[in-house]
Amino acid sequence: MATFLYKLGRLAFRRRHFVALIWVALLTLAGVGAASAPSAGSTSFSIPGTEAQKAFDLLEQRFPGASADGATGRIVFKAPEGQKMTDADNKATVAKTVKELGDGSEVVSVTDPYTTNAVSKDGTVAYTSVKYDAPGMELKDATRDALEAAADEARATGLTVDVGGDALQAAAEPGAAGEVVGLALAAVVLVVTLGSLVAAGLPLLTAIIGVGIGVSTITALAKALDLGDTTSTLALMIGLAVGIDYALFIVSRYRGELAEGRDREEAAGRATGTAGSAVVFAGLTVVIALAGLSVVGVPMLTKMGLAAAGTVVVAVLIALTMIPALLGYAGRKVRPTGAKRKRRGGNTSEAPAKTEAQAKPGMGTRWASFVIRRPVAVLLLGVVGLGAIAVPATQLELGLPDDGSQPTSTTQRRAYDLLSEGFGPGFNGPLMIVVDAKGSDDPKAAATTVTDGIKGLGDVVTVTPAAFNKAGDTATITVIPDSKPSSVQTEDLVHAIRDQGTDVKADTGAKVLVTGTTAMNIDFSQKLTDALIPYLALVVGLAFLLLIVVFRSILVPLKAALGFLLSVLAALGAVVAVFQWGWLGGLIGVEETGPIMSMMPIFMVGVVFGLAMDYEVFLVTRMREAYVHGESPSQSIVTGFRHSARVVAAAAVIMMAVFGGFISSSESMIKMIGFGLAIAVFFDAFVVRMAIVPAVLALLGKKAWWLPKWLDRALPNVDVEGEGLRTLDDLKDADPDEDRKLVRV
Repeated sequence: MATFLYKLGRLAFRRRHFVALIWVALLTLAGVGAASAPSAGSTSFSIPGTEAQKAFDLLEQRFPGASADGATGRIVFKAPEGQKMTDADNKATVAKTVKELGDGSEVVSVTDPYTTNAVSKDGTVAYTSVKYDAPGMELKDATRDALEAAADEARATGLTVDVGGDALQAAAEPGAAGEVVGLALAAVVLVVTLGSLVAAGLPLLTAIIGVGIGVSTITALAKALDLGDTTSTLALMIGLAVGIDYALFIVSRYRGELAEGRDREEAAGRATGTAGSAVVFAGLTVVIALAGLSVVGVPMLTKMGLAAAGTVVVAVLIALTMIPALLGYAGRKVRPTGAKRKRRGGNTSEAPAKTEAQAKPGMGTRWASFVIRRPVAVLLLGVVGLGAIAVPATQLELGLPDDGSQPTSTTQRRAYDLLSEGFGPGFNGPLMIVVDAKGSDDPKAAATTVTDGIKGLGDVVTVTPAAFNKAGDTATITVIPDSKPSSVQTEDLVHAIRDQGTDVKADTGAKVLVTGTTAMNIDFSQKLTDALIPYLALVVGLAFLLLIVVFRSILVPLKAALGFLLSVLAALGAVVAVFQWGWLGGLIGVEETGPIMSMMPIFMVGVVFGLAMDYEVFLVTRMREAYVHGESPSQSIVTGFRHSARVVAAAAVIMMAVFGGFISSSESMIKMIGFGLAIAVFFDAFVVRMAIVPAVLALLGKKAWWLPKWLDRALPNVDVEGEGLRTLDDLKDADPDEDRKLVRV
């Protein structure tokens, strides 16, 4: 591996014009494809195999044209103080609004609050429901604009008017501000770390090119592969972070090779052969973690994971080829400013670099030496500290955000509060009961049995009469819970109705299915929870095998996996404390606490595992390299930290900056993802990899690198530590005339 990448790096350095032209051409091609491709909008949200999805599919068959999974918009009206919505002027305003909404292109139906009993008992609040023929994430922008315009006109008459429902749901976008902030912070960290504007600019440039190719390709293929707008969000986030980090490691190693006196082409080849090998395997762990999201069985997550994995592959290829090419253009300008100034001073000859013994120990060296002297104390402090932070994770409550979790400044949140005020909190999350009576002898009697059974349950406010389809074999019943949609009581009610449905089927032959947005959210959370352990086993298992090949050790990969689990649990604990309990939530703009987004645990496992293994590979491969080349276990830890700690720390800060930029988003989901990933990177890089890892390796000594002989013979030798490059050195240093013999010509 190292020898192949060494040759690739030298080739890219020599043929830099050709390499740069290829990547610019790919970026242009992807950009043209994205610009000319038809917009695919957003894919519909479906969860195959769940009861809620089965009910939606059944409604599509039995109620053709009803758009069972179509979006719903609610315009909520509140009369001014001293007035009621039943007053003549207010009724006229509502009637005009209903008429305007009915003229929309994607509108299926609009209800009149005065004929559907949609006025509160005190007469101060009323609402009209708008049914659309497409899911909320697929509605046209013009349709959403028309809904908001109708609300604005009604508001101009003096009424308090707000809009809720999933009709306003759009693909969550992190926003340009967060990206700019993340990139700016990353640029500052790169300049401070590398001490050169040119060196700092290379990782940023290549990361932007890589993300541009990845995201543009996703956009170009969106229509053909049914990819939604949300698919590119994860690709953008991960591609930007790893693209900067991978390039940073190779540039840093290149500068180290230059400092040892090698010429530029040789330095580029060796940087690609050594640091590039680590980049390949680090990228593989990220790809495994992201592609593994396919096992969850949710199409949206599968597409997001595969798209992000593809972007990571592009980032790896760019780091291995375009970085050496750009280093050829940059010359020695990648050196720190101080070093360049010294070279321009009096002596123009190459001054010999200071030996490692003469060089002043850096912070990484001093820290590693401290950990080796106090491994037990450092290990206990790290494990106990992260364990304490992880405690809130035991109280984790999962759910999906609804309008009640929106900031109070949004119209969705105000509409949610108005409906709760006028009709009760459960009105924001009605349950739809589907009675499939095709196998029943008396469908109407079966529907009556279901209705009566639900009325006898607790936490139920309203149960509407059954509404049958034309064939008379399927009925729908709407149930209004007494509790808000995201509450545990509402979830218990869904399970209670489903339990009753088992008895109904046994007695009448009719199937009872519970669906609706609230039930869909509950099923989605359960599906993700059920998939977490298999996903974790798959991803950690595959990466464990990969790391055995890389490190040729059993204990080092095991330690890496256990450390990752500790950092993820601590990050989940921090997320629960901030977003569920509200601790320090005001510092990052958390306005409403509630259940943690149901995809958060499995999402963090996938993303953080890949990134955690990045730091493990970059840090420990340098230790492994030193150990293989003859250093003692303790000294190899110090050597690994001397060469890698500063760069790994910078890479972690860059990751945190990129993810932290998403915390500024007004979307609670994006804010939670940004905070969770940023804090997870902090825990994993600075506590697990920088403290716990060297402490464990110091305690294990030579045992850390133990591998059964039979397994050592069976495993392929990928040579991440660059032993093959040392063989090349020996060949170059050999006397070319030593083995020459006289021959007769």
